[in-house]
Amino acid sequence: MPGGVDDMTAPSGGNSYDRRVCQGLPGTGWQVHEHAIAGGWPQPGAAARTELARLLARLPDGAVVLIDGLLACAVPDVVVPEAGRLRLVVLVHLPLGDETGLDPALAADLDARERETLRAVPAVVATSGWAARRLVDHHGLDPHLVHVAEPGVERAPLAAGTDGVSRLLCVASVTPRKAQHRLVEALATVADLPWSCAIVGSLHQDPDYTAGLRALIAGFGLGDRFSLPGPQSGAELAASYAAADLAVLTSRAETYGMVVTEALARGIPVLATAVDGLPEAVGRAPDGSVPGILVPPEDPLALNSALRRWFSEPGVRSRSRESARRRRAMLRGWEMTSRSLAEVLEQLRRETRRTA
Repeated sequence: MPGGVDDMTAPSGGNSYDRRVCQGLPGTGWQVHEHAIAGGWPQPGAAARTELARLLARLPDGAVVLIDGLLACAVPDVVVPEAGRLRLVVLVHLPLGDETGLDPALAADLDARERETLRAVPAVVATSGWAARRLVDHHGLDPHLVHVAEPGVERAPLAAGTDGVSRLLCVASVTPRKAQHRLVEALATVADLPWSCAIVGSLHQDPDYTAGLRALIAGFGLGDRFSLPGPQSGAELAASYAAADLAVLTSRAETYGMVVTEALARGIPVLATAVDGLPEAVGRAPDGSVPGILVPPEDPLALNSALRRWFSEPGVRSRSRESARRRRAMLRGWEMTSRSLAEVLEQLRRETRRTA
């Protein structure tokens, strides 16, 4: 079962997802052959396009291929001709044209390429119910061919936090789509209160945005309240979560939001924008309560108000914390993600055998 991603060493939710299912699928009975193809996707150079074409051409007729949408949807001229011979499953983490900040012409081109690819393959996998519905409606896909395999999460110890109030953590690459500038602007309105915030994530995906964010922080005189340590993983990231009292995510677009469930797995309440698939990740505790606070996207007043409520109302904090701990017990592990994917792959394998 070959699969393809761009750079599996880069810290991102999509790469973490791909890595975990490559590790988990063998436990469901699949033999996995992993192929990572670097090349600036979704705008690859000639060498990357040629490498992908050669890889697909070498595969035997009827082979089941799980391929990341970052690759497959970028080059329909390479992928679509193989769709009649191979059993292609495209895994879509984020629709290509939905990336924030794209030139409109480029977004339209990526969108058209994605549509051509997804309409040609026998199965598409999305990482949330929202994303599946978006793909079906936007690209006119057969809903029976679009499946959902939600990200899992690894159970972790309950976070000790600091004082239960003041330590905020935002885990997200510093990009316009994650909209950390909204968080900075909102926290500037409560600068009279004691808090600190760590923004953990890549600082190099959009250097201009990162520079602008640093300038914004300095302009508000909050340099001693924010830290931007860059990407973290392993014990370092675990330590950041362990010290957090509240996880914050102010994204403009999010197909799911794995960092939300990573926080909830530690019993950390979440303040997040109610955008796209994020409410699915936040979810509800068994009693129906929300484990944190959801605010409308691009609504500074709502975000400001939510932060002030968090800092000033002990009842909000205690209810959010208890709800987060109850929600923690409901989270599914990565083995369920692998099983969901395995069911899609097995269905294609059975269809191939029937037509052989």
